[in-house]
This record gives sequence, C-alpha cells and structure tokens, in this order.
Amino acid sequence: MTRPRHLDEIRTAYDAVTDVYAARFADVSTVVPLDRGLIVAFAEMIRAAGGPVADLGCGPGHLTALLHDLGLDTVGVDLSPAMIAYARRTHPQLRFDEGSLANLNIVDGALGGALVWYSTIHVPPADLPAIAAELHRVLRPGGHLLVGFFAADDPSPQPPDFDHKVTTAYRWHPDALGAVLTATGLTETARLVRVPAEDERFTHARLLLHKPH
Repeated sequence: MTRPRHLDEIRTAYDAVTDVYAARFADVSTVVPLDRGLIVAFAEMIRAAGGPVADLGCGPGHLTALLHDLGLDTVGVDLSPAMIAYARRTHPQLRFDEGSLANLNIVDGALGGALVWYSTIHVPPADLPAIAAELHRVLRPGGHLLVGFFAADDPSPQPPDFDHKVTTAYRWHPDALGAVLTATGLTETARLVRVPAEDERFTHARLLLHKPH
C-alpha cells in the first residue's frame, strides 16, 4: 500500500513542535469548560455501552488521561513519535501507541468509543472518506464517536484550508463532515457549535455519532 505523503508531513511537523504544543495544551484545565463537559458526557455514554475507548490523535495524552480518570479503559494513539514519547513520560500508567487514522492497528469492532479531537483537521478532504470508514470499522455496534474540528461557514464538500500554526489544515462545515461520517453507516446523535473563545480564531464544532446495532 502506498503511504499517503501527508502522513509524513504531519508527523514531521508535530515532532518538531511537541514541547511547545504540550506547554500550551497538555493541561486539561485549558480545555474550554463546554468542551470538557461534552467529553464527560461522551465518557458516560461509553460506560453505559461498554468497551474500551481510543483517543485517536492523542497528542500529549491529556484527554486520554481524562477519559481514564472518568473510569474508562483507554488507549492513546498518535502519528507523532515525539508526542507518544511525551505522553508516555507524562502518563506512565497509560498505554500509548504510534499509529495512523488511515490504518489503525485495532481489530474490527473492538472499541466502545473513539475520541477524534482535532485529529482529522490536517487530512486532505479526498482522503477523509477512507478514514471515516476506518473509524466505523473499529467501533463495535452501539459504540460512540466524538469528533472535534474547526468549523467552516460554507457547507461545500470541499472545505477551505487555512494557515494552521503547525501545518496545513481544513475547516469543515458540520453538515459536510457529518455527511462523510454518516455515509459509512454511522448515525449522528448530536452536534455542538460554539463561537471562538477570546484567544481563538475560528468557530468550533463537535459531532457525536454512534454505530447502530
């Protein structure tokens, strides 16, 4: 299988900024309270459904740790070896694996939940349907998916890119990203759109989906 070039670009970019990124984002207290509350609700849904949860694109591991503290069997996965090394040092009691959303080393139907928190923003739009299919594959029937991303105003299926501080990223309208995810057979449960906080540039969106029985 030919490896998508953007994966190497993303890995290199995040390896280079791991310490700076972690200094800004690795503390759960920096997460906007509304977002943190949604993640807590997501964790409660997974506890009810049963099964482990994977933090896919876990970065420095702070949300992996939050999910663990909320009582879930949790694993963090990230493309960046430097991020995984940081997460392992910071949270040695937890499991962190290197991996790609494009080809997860997780057996079919193994997960009760998957958190994909700004993990798809650097994926070229043409590659996202394959990743959506991979997320569907690893969820068990009744499992839940929570996706966080930057929101675009235009519902076009070709989302605009922008000058992300690490590497090229894309903003998706919730309708457009929701269509990609539900095309796999997932069902949308809820969505949240919030205005930018004082130090943020863009509107933020979250989609909550589940895999029907």
